[in-house]
Amino acid sequence: MVSSDQRRRQLAREKFERQQQRRAQVRRRRQRNTVIAAAAAVVIAAGGAVYLSIGLSDGDTKTDAQTPGDTASNPADPAPSEVKSPEPTLSVDKKATYSMRLTTDRGTVKIAMEAAKTPRTVNSFKALAGKGYFNATKCHRLTTEGIFVLQCGDPKGDGTGGPGYNIPDENLAALGKPEADGKVPYPAGTVAMANTNQPNTGGSQFFLVYKDSRLPPTYTQFGTMDAASLKVVQDIAKAGVTGGGSDGAPTTSVTIQRADVTKE
Repeated sequence: MVSSDQRRRQLAREKFERQQQRRAQVRRRRQRNTVIAAAAAVVIAAGGAVYLSIGLSDGDTKTDAQTPGDTASNPADPAPSEVKSPEPTLSVDKKATYSMRLTTDRGTVKIAMEAAKTPRTVNSFKALAGKGYFNATKCHRLTTEGIFVLQCGDPKGDGTGGPGYNIPDENLAALGKPEADGKVPYPAGTVAMANTNQPNTGGSQFFLVYKDSRLPPTYTQFGTMDAASLKVVQDIAKAGVTGGGSDGAPTTSVTIQRADVTKE
């Protein structure tokens, strides 16, 4: 026979064990939610890079974690874990202006680039365009809230591709001192490098600003669209994002049929 006192102790012990199990379950749920939230942040940055780093650059490597400053999504590329290709030898005239012409199935986008300000960025685009790197590639990401950009330059078309090397940030001081929110203006017509939210992680992905936006002064602004080119991008943006969201593949599919860089 089990005495009433023993029974009470048994019930108390069972109650204690149930409480401990519930507490352990709560801890596991919290840990799981933390992991999920961290993974979501990576997606937002890297695409977000994988549509957004607006994360960056190397299609043959794994994506490192990104932590962009705001969920309105910064332009990003996935960070390369190893560099497999050398940066092209600097061959541009650093006193000259160059023009990059993107012939797309939605119209022509012309970008003026000053080699004096961003020589290695301009040099990289000239070398890649000369090899046909951008030909038949899609602009994979459109953002219509918080920032207003169309992101291109990924040969994979999903935000994870790049040339296998990184180019350094250039001329960032010219963007000005950040304001209280840590950001500076990126006027409509600006063309800038995507990155991983880490210094000197540019690859081949870039973004076209079609409406005044505010971003941290950490993206190399290497070019400017003319008025006709800006309108081409704005017309693409009017159709919005596939599925009705604010950050993702553009509803109006955009393919760069050919990219050419010439000295003016």
